Amino acid sequence: MSRTAGSGRSKITLPGVATVAGVAGISRRQQYSAATRRALLRAAEQLFAVRGYAATSLDAIVSDAKVTKGALYHHFSGKQGIFEAVLSDLEDQAARSITKAMKGAKDPWDQARAGLTAFLEVLREPAYSRLVVHEAPTVLGPQRFAEQEERSTFAVLRNVVSGVLNGDALGVDSQMQETFSRIFFGALAAAGDAIVESTDPSAATQRVEAAFGLLLDGMRSLVGTPERADGDAEISGS
Repeated sequence: MSRTAGSGRSKITLPGVATVAGVAGISRRQQYSAATRRALLRAAEQLFAVRGYAATSLDAIVSDAKVTKGALYHHFSGKQGIFEAVLSDLEDQAARSITKAMKGAKDPWDQARAGLTAFLEVLREPAYSRLVVHEAPTVLGPQRFAEQEERSTFAVLRNVVSGVLNGDALGVDSQMQETFSRIFFGALAAAGDAIVESTDPSAATQRVEAAFGLLLDGMRSLVGTPERADGDAEISGS
């Protein structure tokens, strides 16, 4: 990203959308359309992340994407439409990163540790932190944000938590699994904010990872306990 001299605004340099490599089975028009959409999403993500949703105009997006406003409306309904598409892309990238991090571990608890660590790394990314965590609830509103959240990395986190709590040793029912998932999700989001705002992000990350490691180790020790003081009663959300 470069700054245009004397203009006071950040100018994002993007590749022209007219130069599109040939792909077998896809027409040049389809390739151009896909490249235009990618350019719009890239410009919108960077502008939203730097300026915020409210301060970003459609004119700025099409200018930085080097396309017309008509092209934007061909792909998106408007500013909220392209914002939601940016959110979806960020969530897809985050889910892939977390899933990839978990693939190296076979034990569910090791998968959980790897997944939570990867999720923490995602939260440190400026675009994800600002747009998904901070901007989305206001821009989308409670209902739409809740729907977006269900399709987001929260769904991945829910699977991680279910993987370690779904065994017979703890007997955690589905409602309590959901509660654990939301507690972890909220705690990780808060931890991510603390890391981003810290004067020493590296040290802050180590502290957060250590804290969550202790929580996971504590839960794992419960699973390994042959008898529970409550007479082996299930942990229930009811």
